Amino acid sequence: MPQDDFYTKMRAGLSALLRQWRSLGQADADQLALILAETARVAKLGTPDATPSGATLEQWSQDQQGEMPLWAPRTAVFLLNQMPARPTPQSDEEACAWAYCWLRNRSFDSLDAARTALPAHLAGPLDEALAAAWSDQQGLRLV
Repeated sequence: MPQDDFYTKMRAGLSALLRQWRSLGQADADQLALILAETARVAKLGTPDATPSGATLEQWSQDQQGEMPLWAPRTAVFLLNQMPARPTPQSDEEACAWAYCWLRNRSFDSLDAARTALPAHLAGPLDEALAAAWSDQQGLRLV
């Protein structure tokens, strides 16, 4: 998969992660935004300047350019991975974003270590995207 192709797909898929978090989260938009921001702070996935509103979360969920703060989709992946519903990416773009966030959320010595650490239900859906994300990360494009 070409580097540019991965990066473009990953950026487009970031909003899909937020949409999936919003659709599976069992709270209103303002509460989901609060949960996202507080989890980012506690899990050290980012330092939101302020807690976003539900309207801001909705806006980020529609942002096809992936220009929202990266702590938001990184935190969405963190939370989605813990859900008993075992959600998976719904598109190639979302899989690329999920894989990118997976690598950003933890430190791995190798692609195999990153694959082994994935929840079992994500191994298949993220296989190609994780390899592309690893290659891109190793190229220091997504620092």
